[in-house]
Amino acid sequence: MEEVISRQENPKFNDTIIEFSGVSKTYPSGTHALEDVNIKINNGEFVFVVGSSGAGKSTFMKLIMREEKANTGKIVVNGFDLTKMPRRQVPMLRRTMGIVFQDFRLIPTMNVFQNVAFAMYVVGASGREIRREVSKALSKVGLGDKARSMPSQLSGGEQQRVGLARALVNSPDLIIADEPTGNVDPNMSYEIVSLLTEINKRGTTILMVTHDHNLVRDFQHRVIMLDAGKIVADNAGGSF
Repeated sequence: MEEVISRQENPKFNDTIIEFSGVSKTYPSGTHALEDVNIKINNGEFVFVVGSSGAGKSTFMKLIMREEKANTGKIVVNGFDLTKMPRRQVPMLRRTMGIVFQDFRLIPTMNVFQNVAFAMYVVGASGREIRREVSKALSKVGLGDKARSMPSQLSGGEQQRVGLARALVNSPDLIIADEPTGNVDPNMSYEIVSLLTEINKRGTTILMVTHDHNLVRDFQHRVIMLDAGKIVADNAGGSF
C-alpha cells in the first residue's frame, strides 16, 4: 500500500482540525485572494465564515479542499499537510470531509437513495454498508420516506437536505457547507443550520460560509470574518 507521507502520525490526538500558518494566495491574473492568513479551527467547533463578495471566502474553502494551492505558508487539514501533498493523495483528504453545496449538485437521473449512496460507492463501501448508512443518513435529515423520490420531485429545501445526507453518509470528521442556505427560503435556512448544529453536537466539525447575518447572530457560533483577503475578526458567540 502506498505510504501517505503527508498524514500526521495520529491526527485523532490532535485537537486542531484546520490550521493556516502565514497563508497567502495570488491567482495568475494578479488577484490577491488571501494575504498572510493565520487561523486554527479545533475538532468539534462550528464556525461561520463571513465577508463581502471578493473577500476571500471561496479561496479559503478551496484551499481547505485542496482545489487550489497556497503560494506561501502552510495548511494542515484533518492531519494532512496540504503544502506537501501530491495530487494523487487529494482523494484521501476529501474522504475525511463532507461537502454541502449551495446549488445542491444532485444527479438528476438518480433517486434520493442513489444520490446519497454514490458518495459511499466511490470510496468502495460494500452494498450492505451502503444500505445501512444511507438509510441512517436520510433518517437524520428527515427524508426517510423520500428515498425513492427523484430530485425533480423535491422542494429546494428537501434537495439541500439530500445534499446534507450525502455529506454525512461517510461519517466525516469535517463538514464544509458553502452557502448551504443560499437557494432556500428563510424558514428552511433555519432548518438547515439547525440540522448542522445537531450534527455538530455529535462531534463533527462544521465550517459554513454564509451571507445571512441573521443566521450568524441567532445561532451564536464562532465567526471568522474576511475582508480583502485578510481575517479582520474572529469572535465567539455570533458577534462580528
